Amino acid sequence: MTSELVRATRGRIVVGVDGSKSSKAALGWAARLVPVVGGDIEAIIAWDFPLSYGAAVGFPEGWRPDIDASKVLTEALDDVFGAHRPPGLVTSVRRGYTSAVLLDASRDAEMLIVGSRGHGGFTGLLLGSVSAACTEHARCPVLVVHDEPA
Repeated sequence: MTSELVRATRGRIVVGVDGSKSSKAALGWAARLVPVVGGDIEAIIAWDFPLSYGAAVGFPEGWRPDIDASKVLTEALDDVFGAHRPPGLVTSVRRGYTSAVLLDASRDAEMLIVGSRGHGGFTGLLLGSVSAACTEHARCPVLVVHDEPA
């Protein structure tokens, strides 16, 4: 059996993380649910170069958005779990449009968990574009999590 097949059969939960309160709440829910599905958590942050009206925007010399994304992911994991990360937690920093990255990663997952709104878009929306795309197109159940109450 390949490692990918083993991961697929063990109930992997994919979690989209962007550092927002709702994505941190999604991580918390994954930790609560992973014992039920018996697998691992894959926390994913996606990044891409921002576009402005169809043209690439100028970037500072040496800027590494993948490193920035990795820091955001690490900080979110530290905020949620501290030093006590769930066993089997896997992290992934991927380039691409967030919903496409999450949909691809969750193809063989037991569940996909996303926050209701991330750091993009309009703050008044109840469901963001990424969570809407994931709920519409995922091949597995999707849990959309709102900010946890204090």
